[in-house]
Amino acid sequence: MPTLEFKGKSHIYAHHLAVPPRPLIRDDARSVGPGGADGNLIIHGDNLDALKALLPRYAGSVKCVYIDPPYNTGNEGWRYNDNVNGAYMREWLAQNGAVDGDDMERHDKWLCMMWPRLCVLKELLADDGAIFVSIDDNELHHLRMIMDDIFGEANFRNIVTVRRGAKNVQAQFATIDRLNAGQEYILWYTKREEFRSIPLTTESNGASGGSWNNHWRGTDRPTMRYELMGALPETGQWRWSEERSRAAIENYRKLIEETGSEPTQPEIDEWYFSQAPGKPDLLRMSATGKVEHYVPPSDRKIIGSLWTDMTANESSASMKSLGVAFDNPKRIALVERIVRFATARDKNAIVLDSFAGSGTTAHAVLALNEEDGGDRRFILVECEDYADTITAERVRRVIAGHPDARDPAVRTGFGRTFAYCTLGPPIEDETLLAGDGMPDWPQLAAYLLWTATGVSTGGTALAPLNDDGLFYRRGATDYYLLYKPDAEYLRGADAALDLTKARRIGTVNAVDERKAVVFAPVCHVAPHMLSPLHVVFSQLSSELYQAG
Repeated sequence: MPTLEFKGKSHIYAHHLAVPPRPLIRDDARSVGPGGADGNLIIHGDNLDALKALLPRYAGSVKCVYIDPPYNTGNEGWRYNDNVNGAYMREWLAQNGAVDGDDMERHDKWLCMMWPRLCVLKELLADDGAIFVSIDDNELHHLRMIMDDIFGEANFRNIVTVRRGAKNVQAQFATIDRLNAGQEYILWYTKREEFRSIPLTTESNGASGGSWNNHWRGTDRPTMRYELMGALPETGQWRWSEERSRAAIENYRKLIEETGSEPTQPEIDEWYFSQAPGKPDLLRMSATGKVEHYVPPSDRKIIGSLWTDMTANESSASMKSLGVAFDNPKRIALVERIVRFATARDKNAIVLDSFAGSGTTAHAVLALNEEDGGDRRFILVECEDYADTITAERVRRVIAGHPDARDPAVRTGFGRTFAYCTLGPPIEDETLLAGDGMPDWPQLAAYLLWTATGVSTGGTALAPLNDDGLFYRRGATDYYLLYKPDAEYLRGADAALDLTKARRIGTVNAVDERKAVVFAPVCHVAPHMLSPLHVVFSQLSSELYQAG
């Protein structure tokens, strides 16, 4: 497969692996309600750091990613400033950090910025998750190639074209001025090839559902001619082998049993997609006496390639009606349509937007939950200083209600809560748990579990299961953490693995021959005494008990 080469690629290819996770620090004054890191989140900070901070809790758990990154038009004034190791990169960035229309290397810098973020977003996606990226023609071709690199060409689903607000659609799409093109695009990829499709909804832009096709064909192969549901024409052939056809008849019979009657077309479509990754064949006798097989809708029928009924952006007046100023926010209906597609089978899904801007994704999630009774959660990341005054403030007003809102539903408010978080110092040997940056117990436990096993907690906050700090059981191994975000405690005997604790843990191990891994700042037991107890000591950073 062809790949895209760009300046700096060799330096940023694995950069995301070297970025240390950081703890999320809840800001009570800016949050709404008591929610924690397992609920709705708005994170202020660099989005690469924030995405790494989410990995221990959310790897493999996000059903829908929607991002609207800088389009790299040359007029946006963004800077590429990732802390990438390597003297070459540092010198290049020191000399050419700013990105504008005169920068001949702005495409390289944009790709260097996007690559590690897309890599981590892929890790955060669930196996049946999908990612949607808005872009215009400045970087469309480059984005397509690096997404093929990262997500795999087989996981490309579509490029959706959306107009930019002009009422004359014909003239808009006919424009030849590239810099003032009247359209932009949404690239759609899935994480895994077997999860190709998303169920149809009433918002599918005129797309039709599945259909039924005559199972008989005119070509004449005697080996493909057999009795099927009482039918055996003298010439021609069935489209499938006898074994496949009879299995498809049985599948349809089971579907009728599940629905209790002859299923409607939407019920058939929904059932078909719910069988992922193994999509079954269906075969039936039609009302007119013909044997016919089910033809599922293709990906391009599910999400049409051209959304002429949708514009990419709202007018600024929609934000002003909420008392928040932001030019050209993303259209709520656009993001809501995407979220509806991606979460049609899971109304408790997690939706992530790491270029949050005005907070449209949170607004869309809240509105969709209000409409269909779902409990989808949003995670927003915004690096700019307006994360509180615009991004979070809009969400606060949508939750609480605002009397001047253009949308009548928003005047009442959608309720719900969110935690507003900033990023603490990196969790690494040099800075782990130093000073005021100590992560709380659940975050450190999740981080340790992630680094030790690659297991994420799926958004669920870990908690001690007993007084000795047991927090996770996997196979024949238990994981313990002796820790409090308190410098005095960490210097004291309670945080140490001593013989009394080791024997107590060893007694638990002996019941079903388990092994225990104990994370603690210090151990007062020799390794040869831990071994018979099936206890392994793993030392936290030496910074731990020198904190404060």
